[in-house]
Order: sequence, then C-alpha cells, then structure tokens
Amino acid sequence: MAAYIIRRLFFVALVLVAVSILVFAVTAVLPGNVAYLILGPFAKPGPVHALEQKLGLDQPLVVQYWRWAWAVLHGDFGRSMLMDRPVWPLLRDAIERSAILAVTAFILFALIGVGLGVAAALRHNRPLDHAVSVTTFLGIAVPEFFWAIVVILLFAGWLGWLPSSGYENFSAGFATAFPFMIAPVMTLVFSHLAHVSRLTRSSMIGVLASPYVTAARAKGLPERVVVLHHALRNALIPSVTVLAMDFGRLMGGIVVVETVFAWPGLGRLLIFSIQNRDIPTLQAAILVVAAIYALANLAADLICGLLDKRVRDAVA
Repeated sequence: MAAYIIRRLFFVALVLVAVSILVFAVTAVLPGNVAYLILGPFAKPGPVHALEQKLGLDQPLVVQYWRWAWAVLHGDFGRSMLMDRPVWPLLRDAIERSAILAVTAFILFALIGVGLGVAAALRHNRPLDHAVSVTTFLGIAVPEFFWAIVVILLFAGWLGWLPSSGYENFSAGFATAFPFMIAPVMTLVFSHLAHVSRLTRSSMIGVLASPYVTAARAKGLPERVVVLHHALRNALIPSVTVLAMDFGRLMGGIVVVETVFAWPGLGRLLIFSIQNRDIPTLQAAILVVAAIYALANLAADLICGLLDKRVRDAVA
C-alpha cells in the first residue's frame, strides 16, 4: 500500500507541475499589458517600463515562470492587481466559504445517492426501482440554475422560510448563518444526487448477479451480510471515482450556484478574476482548483485501493 500511495503522489505532483506551466503560459499570452492594467490605459511609457522592470515582465518567460513557481512553493501567490491585496487571504476565505457548501452537500448526496442506488438495485424492476429511475432521469436532465430558481421560488418566495440569497459568516452565530446555506446546499444535492444514485444502482445490479454473491447466498449468509460486505464493497468502486470528481467540481466549479445565491466562494472569485483581468488571482485560483481535483482523485484512488486489492496491485 505504501508503494501505491507514493506512486499516486508522484503522479499528482506531475499533474500540478503541468497545470502550473499551462496556466502561466496561457495567462502570459493573453492580450494586454499587465503594467497598463495596473497603471491605467493612459499611463506614460516611462512609468510603464519602470513597472515592467520591477515586476520582471521584461525577462524571458522561463525566468518569469520560475520566479512565480518558486514563490508559489513558498506560499506567495502574489498580489491582486485589482484589489491591491495579497492573493492568498482572498483565496483562503473563498476556499473556506466554498468548503462549507461543498462538504455539506457532498455528505448529503453521497449518503442519499448511494442509499437510493442500493435500495433500487435490491428491488430491481419493482415500483421503488422505477421511481428512482424516473427521479434520476429528471435530475440529470434539469440544469443547476433551474433547481436554484425552484428553491428560491418555493422556499424563499412562496413559503418565506429561507433567504433568497446572500452570505453570513458563522462568527455571527450559527442560527444567523445557517439559513443562508440551506438553499444553495439543497440545489447542489438535487443536481448531483441523480447520477450518483444511478451509477450505484447499475453497479450494484451487476455485482448482485455475480457468482461470488450467489455463492455467499448459497452458504446461508444473512442478506444484510451479503449486501453490505460482499456486494456493496465492490459496487462502490465506480461511485467513489465519480464522487471524487463531484467533490472537485463542488469546490471550484459551482459558479452558477454561487452566482445565483450571491455566495462568495472560489468559483465566484475565479469568474471575478477572469472578468477583471486580475492575472495573479486568476493564476492562483486555477492552480488551487486543479490541486483540489488532483487531491480528490488521489483520495478516490486510495479508497478504491483499500476496497479492492486488485486495484492497487494493477498500478503498484
């Protein structure tokens, strides 16, 4: 297992290096001069040239990348050009806010989705299975913004139980902050629940029909032991991989939900930096999102390796 972990960590490091090179190269060739973005479009050539020398923009791209990567390795993500603040505090606050939604929604749709998938597989071609299938098709077909609108109209507009949008720090008190996260969490659960439950159902149906499950039942083992110990352990492997991708997306890709509900998370910060050409913030945000995806996939690989020895033996 140690060799398996080391190998996966090595590939994660390679992915992050490749992403850092790609991010820096893409942002470096964007049209426009960073010095003019800082000083304004009508700045004189003298101050612009002086600022370029100060920022190292007159040096080769390889040197610029090395200086940027070395600073990132030491925790220095630069300064936001628009807000004139260090980038890391902005990123840290955005990550914390996104994590509140991501972790809560992830736990809910993982538990509910896997549970529904197992229940539907155990009652294959029965009313519960058909109901879960119809629900999952509806969830896959309907986009996130539709669920967001439904939640706002129903729970904020009609019933008046929840605020329609906004964010409140938990330092103001749990009772004050919690209502603001219910609506976006509900939206994320609705939009991610469908494919988790459907994938678990399909995988579970295949595993339940396998010879070793039939043999376990022939030995007289209780159905609960057969399902939880023999079938679910192997059926979860595809679901774990998809859940890891979902968690990475929840942390950095829930732009629609964060925008609709005015939630100041990582996805919204990423869009803000793109719209305002804030290059240091954009570089750091993309690198952090890539790191989250890579670590989420690493966690999925490790969990799959623990669930099935054949997985880690195949890549060890």
